[in-house]
Amino acid sequence: MIKNQQEILDKLGIEALNDMQLAARHALHAHAEIVLLSPTGTGKTLAFLLPLLSELDPEKEGVQAIIIAPSRELAMQIEQVARNMGTGYKINAVYGGRSAYQDKTDLKHPPALLIGTPGRLADHLRRDRIDTSNISWLVLDEFDKSLEIGFEDEMQEILESLGSLQKKVLTSATQGVAIPAFAEMNAVHLLDFTDQADSKLQLKAIISPEKDKLESLKDALYHFGDQPGIVFCNYKDSIQRVSDFLEAHNIHHARFHGGMEQKDREQALVQFRNGSTRVLLATDLAARGIDVPEIEYIIHYHLPHSAEEFTHRNGRTARMKKEGAAYVLHWENDVLPEFIPELEALDVQAANPPTAPDWKTIFVLGGRRDKISKGDLAGFFLKEGGLSKTELGLIELKPECAFVAVSADKAQQVIQKLDNRRLKKRKVRLSLIV
Repeated sequence: MIKNQQEILDKLGIEALNDMQLAARHALHAHAEIVLLSPTGTGKTLAFLLPLLSELDPEKEGVQAIIIAPSRELAMQIEQVARNMGTGYKINAVYGGRSAYQDKTDLKHPPALLIGTPGRLADHLRRDRIDTSNISWLVLDEFDKSLEIGFEDEMQEILESLGSLQKKVLTSATQGVAIPAFAEMNAVHLLDFTDQADSKLQLKAIISPEKDKLESLKDALYHFGDQPGIVFCNYKDSIQRVSDFLEAHNIHHARFHGGMEQKDREQALVQFRNGSTRVLLATDLAARGIDVPEIEYIIHYHLPHSAEEFTHRNGRTARMKKEGAAYVLHWENDVLPEFIPELEALDVQAANPPTAPDWKTIFVLGGRRDKISKGDLAGFFLKEGGLSKTELGLIELKPECAFVAVSADKAQQVIQKLDNRRLKKRKVRLSLIV
């Protein structure tokens, strides 16, 4: 059922596997217990999905593999990558913030690959909604993050219910993390690529003359102009204060933190991916496990609490051998923690505010469950919406909805034309995400 590897890579727009992915493919086929350590952005998801999906049995019914992820965003990202590989296997993700009824509906016809967060997976197992008898593969993706945010009991409960495992894979972006005892891994094959990132990261300081760094942040964002970047804060309350300031200075941005509703978090990432916003104001929730495009820079508006957080934040840029920069924004009298080296200061030049984004995002109420494809949506917006190909951007298709990027100056016009029009066999509603 699975296509050959080159077909999959072509479908994903990847020329070839990197060294880590090649080593992982061999190891995951050859060993029963694997720990894969590799920095954020090096392609760990594809590294374990390729061998996992190739070993699924199309003749077997029920769930054959489970992937546990620490966050909703990472679970959704893994699901999307697996779907984009076009294997033909049924794939579903379950996570908090998603309708439990929808989970129940999906699990009535169980997927071959089930992805989920620890809490939601454990809950479905307690309710006997998952037959574990054919589950032979387990992946604990970013397992240290799941432990760090308090999911040890749920993860242990899940593993104790899986009596037919033949393969255990643990992944992390951090070196030196301890394997939890409940994983019962006695013959671990370790793949450690944490020292082989070949990063082209530039690390510099932005020094604020004032203890309140908002003006210096504004100056930096004016300086960076229309480049995409992430500004990291330590607390969600701080994000609101910074957001109010940026809004007052006409700096378009999106917010992303754990206190937001799941749909709002998802929409923020969609807007950042498709260029409807160029600045993401985020907590460490965005430091790993989210699917975002190439980022030119990140700013540490607040100093991270640990070396690990510093590393993971920096890992959002200069990924996959691309160039990028990380900036530590600090008051001139701050004493930096030991894990931050002595840094050259960036001379922030006076500049005008960033321009408004070229794209806006339209929400479409109708998705994969309505038998709507990306091609259907493209045709709908191009032919009936009257857009040219250059005015249609990224299309993201979800089970119940879709997000479509269109040229900012055409967004309202397209909504007026297409809202409540028929696409395939149903009328779809359109609205603008602001």
